[in-house]
Amino acid sequence: MVFDSRLLSGIQVLVAAVEAGSFARAAATLGITQSGVSRAVARLEHRVGIRLFDRTARAVALTEEGRSFYQRVKPLLTGIEDAATDAAGSAAVVRGRLRINVDPFFARLVLAPRLGKFLAAYPALSVEIVGRDRLGDLVTDGFDAAVRFGEPEPSALVALETRVLTCAAPSYLAKHGHPAHPRDLGAGRHECIHYLDPVTGRPFHWEFHRGRQKLRVAVSGRLTVNNVGTMLGACAAGHGVAQILALGTEDLLSRGKLIELFPDWSDERFPLYAFHLSRHVPPAKVRAFLDFVIGSVR
Repeated sequence: MVFDSRLLSGIQVLVAAVEAGSFARAAATLGITQSGVSRAVARLEHRVGIRLFDRTARAVALTEEGRSFYQRVKPLLTGIEDAATDAAGSAAVVRGRLRINVDPFFARLVLAPRLGKFLAAYPALSVEIVGRDRLGDLVTDGFDAAVRFGEPEPSALVALETRVLTCAAPSYLAKHGHPAHPRDLGAGRHECIHYLDPVTGRPFHWEFHRGRQKLRVAVSGRLTVNNVGTMLGACAAGHGVAQILALGTEDLLSRGKLIELFPDWSDERFPLYAFHLSRHVPPAKVRAFLDFVIGSVR
């Protein structure tokens, strides 16, 4: 296959269509007509010999072959853009549009207060932060990267691990007493707030780690949530005992709104990881964001 400008132009249109979610929005972004986008995609499909999109009246979606092709060419296209910027001697290598899929809890309590510093450092970069409970398909949803809590993907970069704490509000402890040991939470003796695992749809098991010791306790409670903010609010209001992440809850603990119940049993760790499309070196804007995330939370 001979490389020419039409191939590169077609790839640029492909990327714009994926990120915009429709040919109409891609056309607006590129400053061309919708029919121009359709023709460019059709030429690219003919050139590479595969169907890239499934088209409907309302939207377009990548085919399996199109998704694989996009995953390979998007980092390369970004690399070309970065190389062109470097060659031009520009100081704003980190530029363009960055779309990130972020755990809602991390976005609100950890990332949002620090974003101003990141945006100030890269004035040529625009950032879209989308809070989602699930990783989903980065390609189909048009994301450059994702930052999540939980078990990391095989190709993910683990940014840090945060402790899992068992906490209750002073008002709850005044009414129900302070449990002396994790086992005291079992057998219905305390009201515990369940948190749904977004992967399985079932509540997380309650575990307690101390060194190499691992203790699982069957807790009970009438409240189940799938949002960290709701869980923290309910726990701080005295509705029950909750297992929370240390990261992002330092203020509640320091102000005495929540009390850690078992400091000797808080060795369980929960990872925060980042995932990006490139199988090798991520684009400059993604590298800059990941460095910022890691630097912000350590």
